[in-house]
Amino acid sequence: MNNGTLTIDPAPSTLDVSKDHVGQFQSASLWRARWQVINSIVPYVLLWFVMDRALAISYWLMLPVALLAAGFLVRIFIIFHDCGHASFFKSKRANNAMGIFTGLLNMTPYRHWRWQHALHHGTSSDLDRRGTGDVWMMTVQEYLQSTRLERLAYRIVRNPLVLFLIGPLFLFVVQQRFASPTAPERERQSVRRTNLGLCALALLMSAVMGFKSFLLIQFTVLAIAGAFGVWLFYVQHQFEDSYWARTGTWCYTEAALKGSSFYKLPRILQWFSGNIGFHHIHHLSPRIPNYYLQRCHEASPLFATIKPVTLWASLKSLRLRLWDEQRGMLVGFRHLRLVR
Repeated sequence: MNNGTLTIDPAPSTLDVSKDHVGQFQSASLWRARWQVINSIVPYVLLWFVMDRALAISYWLMLPVALLAAGFLVRIFIIFHDCGHASFFKSKRANNAMGIFTGLLNMTPYRHWRWQHALHHGTSSDLDRRGTGDVWMMTVQEYLQSTRLERLAYRIVRNPLVLFLIGPLFLFVVQQRFASPTAPERERQSVRRTNLGLCALALLMSAVMGFKSFLLIQFTVLAIAGAFGVWLFYVQHQFEDSYWARTGTWCYTEAALKGSSFYKLPRILQWFSGNIGFHHIHHLSPRIPNYYLQRCHEASPLFATIKPVTLWASLKSLRLRLWDEQRGMLVGFRHLRLVR
């Protein structure tokens, strides 16, 4: 893959994907991008005003409004995400400007995240290159050979309470405030600048609504949006019949179409999640903007053969914890009784 364009691996096991078919959806639409900015960011800003007024009466009155605001924040993150792939606008400058702005709303340094996320796309479903931008996952053999302390840590991290509530808050509030030791200098600067921008934004909002109100609203919305966002990412790569391979046999196209799920959501959730449920299409070609993902999926007979993960079926993925290399599938801890 080069600059987001699809390169077909000539290996016999590679799925036959039309480069021309994918390419026709890689061009950004200015009016679609502008409309998505308007229908995502404007309602989110207005909901902050409503939450502030509701909080003056009761936190519990504010909470349902925060739930709606969290949905818009997830949608804003998808805009941020597309800007990171240079797919949302045609203009590089527009992508970067919007990426930095939406990154502030999501408490995420744009350039640093973009750099890490590119590593995720280049190593997704590769067992030998795990660890960057993915959920911690052990193979069955690795788990059996690990120490008791390592097993305990793994079970804690994979606990739904930690994975979808504590983890997202830690990620966005704490972890994103520090640059990776291996990050280039420009990406490290983006972390520092984002932190300064967040301090300025916090001071401004505190002056408008009060520091306590700002914190209550910010962390409530962030907790809900973070939980939903991490859940989406989890389901996109952690499903029973997923694809994982060692570097020697790893194939980019198969990793995209087999290792990234087609998460078929109800229309309203698909809208708030910016079509990211078509994750197989996104990993196949990150240069396709979110507003064309469904069109690309529906335009080729090949994608009709991909089995979707439904909302109900995705709940079953909570029991999946380890990758069984022998069976080529994710399994739960109960499976360990069969292999010991």
